[in-house]
Order: sequence, then C-alpha cells, then structure tokens
Amino acid sequence: MIESELHFPVKTKTLKEDPYIIEASEAQRVALAERFSLSEIKSLRAEVMLTPKGGHIAAEGSLKADWLQPCAVSGEDFPVSVQDTIDIRFIPAAPPPSVVSADEEIELDVDDFDEIEFSGDTFDLGEAIAQTFGLAIDPYATGPRADTARKEKGIVTEGEQNGPLAEMLAALKKD
Repeated sequence: MIESELHFPVKTKTLKEDPYIIEASEAQRVALAERFSLSEIKSLRAEVMLTPKGGHIAAEGSLKADWLQPCAVSGEDFPVSVQDTIDIRFIPAAPPPSVVSADEEIELDVDDFDEIEFSGDTFDLGEAIAQTFGLAIDPYATGPRADTARKEKGIVTEGEQNGPLAEMLAALKKD
C-alpha cells in the first residue's frame, strides 16, 4: 500500500476521547496540491471525533481548506475556500466474496459510499481527510475572468450562438 501524503495512522484499540486535529504541513500541502492538480494549498485542517459504534468506527467532524486552483476556462489561478463536514465510517475489511458473476447486481445503501475499509488494527485517518478534501474540489471551477476569457477565445454559452446555422435554428424554433 502506498503511503498517503497526509499519513495519520490511528490504532483502533487506543482511540482517544478528544478530537483528532490534522493540520497539513507545508510539505504535505505541496504533495496534495500535486495529487489534486491544484496550484497551491494554503491551508488544510480537519477536526475529527472517532467513536466506536458496533463493528465500525464513526468519524465525524469538519474540514477547512483554502487553495489556489486554475480556472477551467482561462487557466488563471483563483482562490477557493471550503468548510465541509466529515462523516465517514471505518469498517474492517470483509473477505472477498467467493464467487461474483459479472451479471450479478449489487445494491448499495447511501451509507455504503462513505465507508473506508481497513485491515489489521490501524487505519489512516489522514488519507480519509485527503479523500474528503479531494471530493470538495470542483475540477471545472471557473474564476472571475472566465467570461472574459470565453469571449476572447470565441467560446459562446448556450443561447448566445450566432451565424447562419444559429439563425436557421432560431427560425425553426419560432414555428
């Protein structure tokens, strides 16, 4: 297994009652920025309570991050901030099913999407935070100069087309 850029191992048998605070160092932020194709991560901090519940461990808390990312249209960097909730379940890895057919349907519950399996007595809370952060990034985000860049490059938005084909389409829609 490849070690996460934000590696923070937690032993299941020695969970503490206080929140776990994970604040990415400069080196970790640089590595995560490269992983997620961001220009720079200015800050990344998570505060998480870990609670054993039945056969799993519930991780609940908050994530706060500030970064620079390139605009999907202009390519210019612009600042982005996020404050998000963390709600993950760490579950012991289940043995693989003995036989799975390619045609077999598997039903997933809403809670199944926020489960992270682990084996042994340790899981990586830092990697879970990194994944949560990755999901908060909009890969198609546009910055403040996106409209100007669209016009400069001749990119039109829906309804703004012009030319002979646009005129023909408009005439068809009037009928």
